[in-house]
Amino acid sequence: MGARVRRKPVSDPTPRTASKRKKARGRSAEITAGRFGNFVLPLVLSVCLVICLAVLGYLGLQSVTASKFFDVRSVSVSGTERASKTDIERIAASMSEKTGVWNADLSEIRARVEKLPFVKTATVARALPDGLRVAVVERVPIAVVTLANGPMLVDNEGMLLAPPNEREEGLPVILKGWHEGKSEKAFKDNLERVKIYQKMIGEWKELGLVERVNAVDLGDLRSPRAMTQDSGFPVTIEVGRESFGQHLKNGISAIAGKGDQFDGVNLVGSNMILNSRKTAARSAPDQN
Repeated sequence: MGARVRRKPVSDPTPRTASKRKKARGRSAEITAGRFGNFVLPLVLSVCLVICLAVLGYLGLQSVTASKFFDVRSVSVSGTERASKTDIERIAASMSEKTGVWNADLSEIRARVEKLPFVKTATVARALPDGLRVAVVERVPIAVVTLANGPMLVDNEGMLLAPPNEREEGLPVILKGWHEGKSEKAFKDNLERVKIYQKMIGEWKELGLVERVNAVDLGDLRSPRAMTQDSGFPVTIEVGRESFGQHLKNGISAIAGKGDQFDGVNLVGSNMILNSRKTAARSAPDQN
């Protein structure tokens, strides 16, 4: 008999095939790793380079902007009539003295300037390399109000501003009856007083009567009164809550030449009732 041929079991792996597969997988991993390295490494280096350049640029910019080249040498102020130009210049200069113009905190300068009397809003801008510009919008006084501590100017928003000058020729009519409390109701009432006052002045100017009035008493918002003179005596005229011009005109006509006998005119409906000085004098002791 011939020699028997010994066969390998089918289940045994073929060494040559397994080796090829292993080598293929190795080459694929090497290719992938190579591609990954070729992409990631330059990217990382680029990012690091950019960060370094940014840091160096920032440090350089800080050094340049902190130099004496940007020291404040001029502050220009516009829009002031009553507000102190000197105070505004001082605030802007002192608050940018250490930082220089480039690093000055413009918002903080603006906030400080807006705390000054008469300043409603302010805009602060850089005028490189060594200047600042401050543009101001002022609060405009519309009346002089009497307070316990003395007269004060007030604007159309009910904001008390500052003591008036000795002569406020543009504000001849004094506003009396101001509520000096700090409550929300006091603020709303005072704002209503300002609105009524402005409407009064507007109507009286149209009729040429504003020169006849020295002051208005708005302590009682339901019964506004104009304070004037007749025959050398002070008199008050109730002008109602509307048609201020017509009521003042009628009151002046009703008391004309009688100021020595009557101290005021009361408005009852559409009727003008004169108030006798003798009656007021007799009732005065009863009020004490």
